[in-house]
Amino acid sequence: MMLPSFRHCALAFGLALTPLVGLANESDEAAYTAVITERAEKIVATLKLSDAAQHERLRGLIAGQYRSLRDIHAARDTKLAEQPDFDAGLGAAFTKAVQSQSREELETLHRRFIAQLSAELSPAQVDQVKDGLTYGVVPITFKRYCELLPDMPADLRRAIHANLLEAREYAMDAGSSDEKHAWFGKYKGRINNLISAAGIDLKQAEKSLAEREAQRQNEGRSN
Repeated sequence: MMLPSFRHCALAFGLALTPLVGLANESDEAAYTAVITERAEKIVATLKLSDAAQHERLRGLIAGQYRSLRDIHAARDTKLAEQPDFDAGLGAAFTKAVQSQSREELETLHRRFIAQLSAELSPAQVDQVKDGLTYGVVPITFKRYCELLPDMPADLRRAIHANLLEAREYAMDAGSSDEKHAWFGKYKGRINNLISAAGIDLKQAEKSLAEREAQRQNEGRSN
């Protein structure tokens, strides 16, 4: 697919890809706090809030979410490292139990975080925060699908958008850029299947888009 890569989305959204999980083990907690506070500040800045106190509350809320996600993922990884290696069946059951507990903790954290955001912001602003936490993949990628398939049916357009939004909910809770990328990759696969099921030739659509973009570039140079 001629779609923006996860790294492209991150750079376009003005965010670094430095992993947060495990950072506190490599440096002191003060350095880690500085990193997540800076990230939170960049996200809150996009909201252009006029209330300084609200700005500070939201920066603290988002930074706290980064910290809580780090702690849950770090605890999960520590437990998985203790997996029994003398019995394959026991090891698999242990891994499943640890991952299940981690998912439950992430779901609880996710619901609480969204509720806290919603108490402060409008739905559109909450979406801005979600995009900030996921490098703007949803708006950038949805725009690209619309460019790729300008004449797609409305129901397919809605389905593509819905899948990207669902992927974002999971990616928000991921512990690294690679994990976020994996969630969007999974849902892009689903989207491509929907497009194919609608009888659309993706390769031809990519070729047509490339031709349109080349034509626009040529016209721009001639002008």
